[in-house]
Amino acid sequence: MHVLWFFPTPGDERYLGGQGARPMDFGYLRTLATALDSLGYYGALLPTGIGCEDAWVAASALIGVTRQLRYLVAVRPSIIQPSLAARMAATFDRLSEGRLLINVVTGDGGVKAAAMDGVFADHDTRYEITDEFLTIFRTLLADGASTFHGKHLRIENGLQVGTTYSQPYPPIWFGGSSDAGIAVAAKHADVYLTWGEPPAQVKEKLDRVRAEAARIGRTEPLRFGIRLNVVARETEGEAWDAANRLIAHLSDEQIAVAQARFAASDSVGQKRMRELHGGKRENLQVSPNLWAGLGLVRPGAGTALVGDGSTIAERMAEYAELGIDTFILSGYPHLEEAFHFAEQVFPHLPPSASESASAKSLPAKRGVVPTR
Repeated sequence: MHVLWFFPTPGDERYLGGQGARPMDFGYLRTLATALDSLGYYGALLPTGIGCEDAWVAASALIGVTRQLRYLVAVRPSIIQPSLAARMAATFDRLSEGRLLINVVTGDGGVKAAAMDGVFADHDTRYEITDEFLTIFRTLLADGASTFHGKHLRIENGLQVGTTYSQPYPPIWFGGSSDAGIAVAAKHADVYLTWGEPPAQVKEKLDRVRAEAARIGRTEPLRFGIRLNVVARETEGEAWDAANRLIAHLSDEQIAVAQARFAASDSVGQKRMRELHGGKRENLQVSPNLWAGLGLVRPGAGTALVGDGSTIAERMAEYAELGIDTFILSGYPHLEEAFHFAEQVFPHLPPSASESASAKSLPAKRGVVPTR
């Protein structure tokens, strides 16, 4: 079981809605990175988007302050050429000695958000671009050369000089709940990611991905991960009190504005998140110990596992039984919650994955396997 954390590059806070905001700077990111490294987290996700610090620049600045922590860094196919992305990935992978994971982000907020970055393709077209992008990206890194003529992208005699630590290329992580997203994931992803829906809905989604992979005759193994928030405390009561404090300062107006913004997104995953609670405070426990309070105003991963350490570990085991072997977690504020989770939940989790299971993430010749 691999456990990753989250770098809150848009800024951190103690309460949702701007109360107790914590400004983002390099000192805070460095403190969080060294804490995650020493606590034994497998890696950490750096987000992408208009409100975030650039994921590649931030991750590059943090390589040298950690020894084992892997960096799950976003690539957005619609705003970067695959040849440049491959060159950046190869450089980062070499300089970090194999600690790069690639998070491919196709949607990131829908048509309006895409337009803010100069991208005017609709939902399914963005996934077509992603498919062609990953075809070129993977070929360049695996073979060192690519010529490809697609509907949206083309490259003539493209070259990628130098090999990567991770072979044939750094692992590709990808999420998408639509039919178009699942088709791309089944074809290209090493790890398919879902947001934290109730187990029955996660199972339905993973079954769709498996069916699509079988339909296209995929033979490479496909792993699964989940993106969740967590509120871990010594007792259930303390955990639920902490969860409710997170949204204590939210006004009905803030919730309504956020929900209207989410409704305008063309993201199928965001739609599924909204449907869990309908924007209503009274509908927030959507499954045992799975709380959707963050989704009232937070886009994307809006659910959290809430409870004591052993209970959260049990809920994680339920997802693991469905095939999930990777958990990308976060909590507010992220530095303190990283310690809470490590102290309360790590002792109840299985030992780290074997070297064979993590070989694509860190080369066997380096022999570094994290504790979690």
